[in-house]
Amino acid sequence: MTNSEQSPILTFNDKKYDINSLPDKAKDLIRATQVAETQVKMHEDNLKLISIARQTITSQLKNELENVTPLE
Repeated sequence: MTNSEQSPILTFNDKKYDINSLPDKAKDLIRATQVAETQVKMHEDNLKLISIARQTITSQLKNELENVTPLE
């Protein structure tokens, strides 16, 4: 068998498993874990974008307030 024909392998708790031979419930849990990981990455990216937006807004506010006299 070539590398492209080999069954996918799951490494979990330092053990290797042939994914194709796992019970359907285990395969479903693997897919659920992949979906969760994708969602985590998406939300991390969103947080990065929000952080950049906040920095940009803060910078714009600083520029806007440069010519305004503070109360004290």
